[in-house]
Amino acid sequence: MDHITLISHFRSETAAFEKAVRSALGPGGAPPMVPACPGWSVSDLIGHLGGVQRYVSHILRERLTGPPDPGDLSLYGLPADPAVLAAWPRPERSPNREPVPEALTAWFAEGARELARLFAELGPEAQVWTWAPEQSSGFWLRMQTIEAALHRWDAEAVTGTPAPLDPALAADAVDQTFEVMVPARRLRGAAPPGTGERYRFRRTDGPQSWTAAFTGDTVLPLPAPAAPVDVEAAGTASDLALFLWHRLPPTALKVSGDAALLPHYFTLVPPA
Repeated sequence: MDHITLISHFRSETAAFEKAVRSALGPGGAPPMVPACPGWSVSDLIGHLGGVQRYVSHILRERLTGPPDPGDLSLYGLPADPAVLAAWPRPERSPNREPVPEALTAWFAEGARELARLFAELGPEAQVWTWAPEQSSGFWLRMQTIEAALHRWDAEAVTGTPAPLDPALAADAVDQTFEVMVPARRLRGAAPPGTGERYRFRRTDGPQSWTAAFTGDTVLPLPAPAAPVDVEAAGTASDLALFLWHRLPPTALKVSGDAALLPHYFTLVPPA
């Protein structure tokens, strides 16, 4: 997906996230819990996504080639008012259930706009630090657009039926899962070696399918429509992306082959 289109998706997903969390918070009272993010309230969800986006903004703004200290609170542009800060969600005390200050959602919206501006200003090729082999501003745009879409879905699910991910963005999120997230999650989660398990994820609203074999510490892409597999899971691009990001259960997909092997995917690829 090209840079301009990704920026458009980033802007629309962050705006939809803001709308969803405002709807979920309602007029005062304790923020509701987020079913898709165990242990988090809506307040924690806003603080998480807004904090990540401001962390990335700092990397881009300063053109950093090494990681900043995430414990440096000056990166996050927190309000100076002590009364507002006293009600601010703090990760160490989640779930935060105290009433949410209006300043929190305004802080999120301001940070999202600034990050979109930086993405547009830098283009996709600026060399900056990331946690992955690809060290570019384009990596961060792709990652943050996918994360914004997922958390928008999380926020909408608090009060109703969430809208699916945009089909093209969802297909890119599946691509990114196998290109970036699978090796990262296996490493971070100390996943067991594969024993030859073969999976296919087939899109029903488009031509793509994704096939991979887990052998030892290696995950090998296989020629997709013809390679034999142990289990195939079929669904829309949105449903596949949401399953791979641990938002939807296996029952949301049409499964053929060894159905018991599908939940085992999350042993081989621990959720983030």
